[in-house]
This record gives sequence, C-alpha cells and structure tokens, in this order.
Amino acid sequence: MEVTTQRPAAPSSLPTPPPDKLLDEEPAMAELNKVDSGMDIDSQSNSLHAPVSVPTQTESGGLPVNGQAQGGLGNGDRASGCKEEGRSEDGEEVDMKDIDRRQPSVEDFDLMTTLGTGTFARVWLVRPRGSPPTENATLFALKQLKKVDIIRLKQCEHVLNERSILEVCRPHPFITHYLCSWQDRNSLYILLEYSPGGEIFGYLRRARRFDFQTTQFYAAEITMILVFLHNHGIVYRDLKPENILLDARGHVKLVDFGFAKVVGDSECCKIIGLRGYEKLIPSAFSGETYTLCGTPEYLSPEVIQSKGHGKAVDWWALGVLIYEMSCGFPPFYDNSPFAIYEKIVAGRISFPSVLPEETKDIVRRLCTKDLSARLGNMCGGGHQVMAHPFFESVHWQELENQVHSGPIVPNLRHPGDTRYFDQYDPPSTTARDEYTDEMFEKHDVSFRDF
Repeated sequence: MEVTTQRPAAPSSLPTPPPDKLLDEEPAMAELNKVDSGMDIDSQSNSLHAPVSVPTQTESGGLPVNGQAQGGLGNGDRASGCKEEGRSEDGEEVDMKDIDRRQPSVEDFDLMTTLGTGTFARVWLVRPRGSPPTENATLFALKQLKKVDIIRLKQCEHVLNERSILEVCRPHPFITHYLCSWQDRNSLYILLEYSPGGEIFGYLRRARRFDFQTTQFYAAEITMILVFLHNHGIVYRDLKPENILLDARGHVKLVDFGFAKVVGDSECCKIIGLRGYEKLIPSAFSGETYTLCGTPEYLSPEVIQSKGHGKAVDWWALGVLIYEMSCGFPPFYDNSPFAIYEKIVAGRISFPSVLPEETKDIVRRLCTKDLSARLGNMCGGGHQVMAHPFFESVHWQELENQVHSGPIVPNLRHPGDTRYFDQYDPPSTTARDEYTDEMFEKHDVSFRDF
C-alpha cells in the first residue's frame, strides 16, 4: 500500500469554514500582488477565451497542430545521454553540446540549490559546469534518486516507470520536459527542464481561491495533459496542486510521474516492452491497476475500495482539483485520512451557492461514483470533458500553442530566482545511506536499462 502523506493544514484556509460563509466575498485574486510582490496577474489573460469548437481527435490520439497530430511519441530509441537541446527560461532552445551525451555525469553540473525533496529523491537546480553565472544562464532541474532507498522502499517499478513515461511525454508543452538520465554507483539521475514559478499550491494558498477564469485556464491545460496521457495508455494517478508547477510565462508543467502507470494495449506499452521492461514490471500492461497510491483528498472511490481502476481515476481527481481551485479547499476534507476515505466513498459534495452552475456541474459529473457516467470515462473520452460548458469559452488551439501568458505570471528577478520554492536543509549522510557491495551485486541489475 502506497499513499502519500496527507497535506498539512494551511493556516489561511484550514480548518475550513462552512463553504457559503467562506465564499460570500469576492475572490481574492486581485489581492495577490498585495500579498506577494513577486507575482503578477496578467490583465490580458482573458484574451485567450473566445468561443471555439472542440478540435477533433486525430488518428494518433493527439490534438491537431498546424495540420499534424500533436503529441507524437518522438524518438523511439532510448537516449544514451542528454538531448542536444535544453530550454532557457524564455523558452528558447539552448545548446548542451558541452555535455557528453554518451556518458553524462553529475560532475557536468554545478549544484546550486535544492528545489524539493522526497522520501528517496532530491531535486537540484543546476547549470552546466563552467558556464558563466550570467542573467542568461541555462538552468535545469536534476532529480537525484538514491539506489539504497529505492531498494529499501521497493520502488524500482515506480522509478523505471517514471523514467520511461517521461521520455514518451517529451513532446507535450505542459509536461516537464525530460532531457536525459544516467546513473552512477549510488544514485540515479533524471535531468529535466526547470520551471521557475513553483507550485500552483502556493499561489492558491495565498489567493485563498481562484476566480473562474483562472480556474478554467489551469483546468483546461490539465485536461489537455490527461487527454495526451490517456491516449498513450498512461494513468497519472497523483493529480494535485503540489504536482503542478508554473513556467516563466504562467503555463502549467506537470511533474512527478512516480505513481504514473501504463495500462492497456497502447503504443506506449509496446515501446516500453521492446526495451525489456516487461521483465521488470510484469503488471504494467494490464488494463487496470490495483495499487492504492495518491493523496487522500484526491483518491477516487474505486481506489479506496481496492477495485481495479484505470484512466477514470484521473478524471475524478480533475473534479477535485477544479473544486479546490474554485473554493480554496477540497470537496472531501477531514483531519483523519480514514474519515476522508469515508466521505469520498459516500460521494456527497456540498457546493457554495456562489459557484457558477458550470463549475458545479462539471465537478458533479467528474466526481461521480458511477464509472459508466463519469465524464471522461465514457464514449469520447477526454474530448467529452473539453466539450463541457465549463470550457465553452476556451480557445483550445491558442491554449496549446501558448499564444497568451497564463493568468498568474511569476515575477522573476533573474533565471535562477527560486523565491517560489521552499528552502531545504542540505543533504545528510548516515550509515543507512551506504549502497554496499552486497546490495550492488544483488540489486543493481534492476537499474541496467535506466
């Protein structure tokens, strides 16, 4: 059983007042600049919203982009090192020829600061070693995973899934861009693009709740991500504000694919299978999965009840996310995870009276226990979600092409500005951190294809 810990209570919003009382006043979005001078609200973001028909699905399952299918699988061969191009903070491609693509190493980078930590991982802000510390510095996020902890916690399957799935997701504009991966004696490394805006969770706590346009914008970009993932046979399984970052222009970047899983007979299954992963993760290719994982407030009833589950769990989580962005708190909340599970299984949702009817309706249809009636899980899939009246004013093609900045644009002083990330203690080493010769001989074969 793998369940992420319940998020800590935020003093600004929890314990939660009755919904109607909390939302009697106008949204606090306009106050964000007063609360945090490092945040700009894009006054022109509404220009994104114009009536448009929902794009039709292409044969490959992606959305059409300039007459071609978006979200192709890209390079079918596993990268031996770094891609030749990374991205700078303004989105321009940057040269990485100075890094040996055949044998990358952590020694190729300067570790600047820690962006985040987990049970067995630490994410560093890095730049290529020897590059000048200028305002136009090229920066990346380097995820370091200790082999000893991966083995101790039996996370090999999740780590290998994450690395392979990130490679499949390279083409998508709203998923953190995977550049390369490698390993040394003690650790695995995944090099990713750096998203300087930090978590949406932080903005939501400062704003208390988002207005309709902001909620709609982020929900639309997340919907496009889920359509892409599901079309490639991938269930994300960990959707929550903490896993949604903002880039320099205020667009979302979905991160942390540790719980993501390949299900069904998809092209992704075939690609991963050709690389020998079926020997390491034998359960990866079934149509359903049974692992209990995710954040308590975002778990679907079928996950809690240990039923087989698939892509529908992501649509349930989208409904919870829309509710939390609109109200400032999730629809199912309690101090006890077990009590949260009881409320989720009961399936009763209370809505503040001031919420637009379109918001209430899409949450009801996404967060229904009846899988045959859950929006996104019926005929039409994710495109049925995109056609809901909640998204009526979204111009999907402009959104995908990122024609406009997002409603919240990080106010960055320089490319290495980490004001939107928490501060962390430096890593410490104990005897339990040693990857012994015995462990190497017994387990290192599990990482041979990383």
